[in-house]
Amino acid sequence: MIVIENLVKRYKDVTALQGLNLEVKPGQIYGFLGPNGAGKSTTILSTLGLIFPQQGRIQLFDLEVFRDGKYDEGKLVEAKRRIGYMPEHATLWDFLTPVQTLDIIADAFKIPKGEKEKRIRELIELVGLEDAKDRKVGKFSKGMRQRLLLAQALINDPDLLILDEPMNGLDPMGIAEFKDIIREQKKAGKTVFFSSHILAHVEEVCDTVGVIVKGRLVLEGSLEKIKEEFLKKAGYVIIIETNKPVDLSNAPWNVSPLGENKYRITASSDVREDVHDFITSKGAKILSMQVKEPSLEEIFLKVVE
Repeated sequence: MIVIENLVKRYKDVTALQGLNLEVKPGQIYGFLGPNGAGKSTTILSTLGLIFPQQGRIQLFDLEVFRDGKYDEGKLVEAKRRIGYMPEHATLWDFLTPVQTLDIIADAFKIPKGEKEKRIRELIELVGLEDAKDRKVGKFSKGMRQRLLLAQALINDPDLLILDEPMNGLDPMGIAEFKDIIREQKKAGKTVFFSSHILAHVEEVCDTVGVIVKGRLVLEGSLEKIKEEFLKKAGYVIIIETNKPVDLSNAPWNVSPLGENKYRITASSDVREDVHDFITSKGAKILSMQVKEPSLEEIFLKVVE
């Protein structure tokens, strides 16, 4: 869906992308993470042909739209017909209503009139702007503007949805609705690529994560795989609860009590079978056992460091 190879973008003395390699596969919800200035927006703008990198290659829908400083305008236009884009900073027409705004954007995609009107009604309802559909956008709150921007990104029923910090300004209800919309896009067979600095949002909806630091992708993979690899490197934390007190003073792991008959065990590898055998040898039973998974935030901070 998106393939980026060895992409380089320099702004005078600043190199924003340093040989970036990235791949977004069909049907993924890909969370693109990185600290401020890492190159997230530059990557998105380059993918859409809105800025010119100096080197590298970009492929969209099996079409090579960019190679070494030159865009193929024909292929780029063809690909962008299938893309919906929600920018982080966008200027809306304050003197128009949501319906008028979406009407203009639908015309740009040459959507037939009957289909256009139906699509606009559906999107206004989807993003929760029914009560404001005839109100001027200039009177909208930040959250309402974000809802309208999402609607315009969906107007052409895109196969690929690219979202740059899409949940900024939304209230908790709006965030929950937004996540539902993203999940529904995946169910419909769409691909979603979005950048965010709010890690909890990414962890809840994404199946794949990429972390960019100083213009390079330093981590990429499924959340499950990333957490598994992190556990192997950082060590396992195992929480157990037994049916009676157990003397763990001579256990071959680091052990700390968490309460009555509850213990925290840390080890360099997955020792759950060994823990079970050790507890059984003490004449006790394990009532519960779990591996404490690292949060995406913990992994992100470690990678960025």
